[in-house]
Amino acid sequence: MHGIAVALLTEDHERLSELQGRLEATRLARVVYSHIGFPAGPTDSILRQIQDLRAEVVLIDIAPGNAQPAIQAIELIQANTLQLAIFAHGPMQQPTTIVAAMRAGAGEYLDNTAGSEALLEALTRYSSSRTRTRGGKARIFTFLSAKGGAGATTAAVNTAIALQQLHGHVVLVDFAPVGHAQLHLNLRPSFGVPDALQNLHRLDASLLEGLMTTAKDGLHLLAGPQQPYPSVPTPAELARLFDLLVNHYRFVVVDASSRLDSTTRLLSDLSNAVLLVAQTDVVSLWSAARIHSFLEEGGGRDRLRIILNRHKKIPGFSDEDVQQATRCKVLWKIPNAFQAISPAIDHGAPVILQESLEISRSFRGLAAALAEASATVDGSLDLVYGQEKADVQKKAPGRLVISPARAGQ
Repeated sequence: MHGIAVALLTEDHERLSELQGRLEATRLARVVYSHIGFPAGPTDSILRQIQDLRAEVVLIDIAPGNAQPAIQAIELIQANTLQLAIFAHGPMQQPTTIVAAMRAGAGEYLDNTAGSEALLEALTRYSSSRTRTRGGKARIFTFLSAKGGAGATTAAVNTAIALQQLHGHVVLVDFAPVGHAQLHLNLRPSFGVPDALQNLHRLDASLLEGLMTTAKDGLHLLAGPQQPYPSVPTPAELARLFDLLVNHYRFVVVDASSRLDSTTRLLSDLSNAVLLVAQTDVVSLWSAARIHSFLEEGGGRDRLRIILNRHKKIPGFSDEDVQQATRCKVLWKIPNAFQAISPAIDHGAPVILQESLEISRSFRGLAAALAEASATVDGSLDLVYGQEKADVQKKAPGRLVISPARAGQ
């Protein structure tokens, strides 16, 4: 059974039933333990049962008139358990209670008069953070297009194949409005993303495997829709799908293409790196700046990097100019190779398979940069472009520096 395992503690019988209903309405939580009353000490059986049932989140309900027992329970749980997230649920009109709960160890403070939406948002934030940071779980890379035809799908497909060849256990997930990745790979999938979302209630590793289409070198494709797919997955549905994907693969490459909606923002929040594919033309750079602003409402903005596709040096126009125009750091430059790329797409034979080409070496270098980058505290990646080498060498070791000129050597 999937979903975030939640333990619920309150001193009010009526509130217990009400909160259980709110949690179940999120469709992201499953209540594994509920209890009237709080633990009284480190050896209290309540703490043991919470841990034995493998709860991931503990929701503490704070009574409006007497907050101290709940605050003490938060302190006790924080001090005597490991890897448990604590959500406080209480009145918003009492600032001292909010501060006390957060100081005691609560990671979230939720309004006790709000509906299931507030709980869903908090659980989604927790799931996103857990997906990005848990040791041994897959890294997620989302490719976006600054404008139509910028080459996001080409970059996603070739980078996914390079990762598969370098490390194995890679899945390419096509979240484009209409899936084109299958054409790049010359595949005819029977199932894809819409089927996964429609079967989340029974989706497990075995069923997930059955929805995949296998490409060359063992790359798995979770194909996009073959017709425009109007349905927008909820945060809970995306969190469930990606929680399963990161436990089943080493790398998850997402092709969001030119999609820009709430799903794109959620995908960005779930990702370790968001790679915006652009070109050095006015329309691309103008659009890239607007997309950056769009992602500012979520957590994806801190993970956003520019990939300059079909790159040619322009006298008097530097990387600093690109970054000033887009407010995004340039991560990689893919050389202009239209004469090789166009027939590769038409024949469903990705250019990465032609090892002698400069563009193939560039994609391999990008894949290596993404795979080997060290993770930061918030789950993003410490990605540095080669020109920043002089600056980062003065800092702590372990920061990845790979330039396109050295890619493939």
